[in-house]
Amino acid sequence: MDVQDVSQFYRQLSKHNLDQLAELYHPHVVFEDSAHHIEGLAALQCYFVQLYQNVQRCDFTIHEQQQLGQNAFLTWTMHLQHPKLAGGTMISVQGTSCIKFEDGKVIYHRDYFDLGEMLYEHLPLLGRVIRCIKRRLGQ
Repeated sequence: MDVQDVSQFYRQLSKHNLDQLAELYHPHVVFEDSAHHIEGLAALQCYFVQLYQNVQRCDFTIHEQQQLGQNAFLTWTMHLQHPKLAGGTMISVQGTSCIKFEDGKVIYHRDYFDLGEMLYEHLPLLGRVIRCIKRRLGQ
């Protein structure tokens, strides 16, 4: 297992192949992102099942991948369509994943992305406030 396998998996990830998570992730995996800390393969599988039940579409475009020994990173864009975000239109969020391998599987996976870009900016009232704050910070 290497970063190319992870990259290929995420390019093809959908609600129809979530049973393949066990082929990629170690039983004791730790998965983190801006909103979650998940420990163990069973919990990660539940997370992905819930994620794909609530979204209309979630696809990844992988831009770059690098690996040095058991450590790797990916840069990507997630294309997300959720009925409660941005009026159900597609949003794109750029991010990076830090990955560590053990025993030929992913033991640690940390996603870095702007949670505001993914979530808060696309909520009706809060989105306007967040965008206003970002504009003011940019002045």
